[in-house]
Amino acid sequence: MDQEKIGEFISEKRKEKGLTQAELAEKLGITDRAVSKWERGKSLPDASIMLELCFILGITVNDLLSGEVVSMENYGKENEKNLIEMVKLKEASDKRLLSLEIVIGVISSLFLFSTVAAGAWLGKSGAEVWIPVVVICFGFLQFIVAMAFSIRVEQVAGYYECKECGHRYVPSYVSVLFAMHTGRTRYMKCPECGKRSWQKKVVSK
Repeated sequence: MDQEKIGEFISEKRKEKGLTQAELAEKLGITDRAVSKWERGKSLPDASIMLELCFILGITVNDLLSGEVVSMENYGKENEKNLIEMVKLKEASDKRLLSLEIVIGVISSLFLFSTVAAGAWLGKSGAEVWIPVVVICFGFLQFIVAMAFSIRVEQVAGYYECKECGHRYVPSYVSVLFAMHTGRTRYMKCPECGKRSWQKKVVSK
């Protein structure tokens, strides 16, 4: 997927509609900086606003992802190509998110250890009792928040695969939060077959 080509195409279609970057951004409820980044090939429009953008520019999603108006005779071929590219982009994004989860876990754990150690040192050094308590509580609070965010990342990145029927799906946050787990393998109920099993996290569907 050629981001620069897509960016030039967005710019061309925007100008054909007589819109400035700021006017297009206002219609989409985003900043003109985001539009500028698209047109310079630095990023792609989010999936959540892609349909609205295409409606405003008078093009199809297939046209947008191809960076040109696709003729009917090539429509099916280009559509398949664009779908494959979108799947690849999602998989790459999910891998980055899962890597971020590890980083968050390591940093928050180190911070928790540091605050507990600092609290213990302050307690021995003769500081008022409430000071080490506050320090340690702060460490635990940030750890809880970081873990809640990490679970959210794990929930939305990729899919869980049912061991019984092979169905791959994105479970609810509550299901992931309260499921027994070892690493990224969680014991959950499959929405397809209704059976509980140890389900592994996978990136591709």
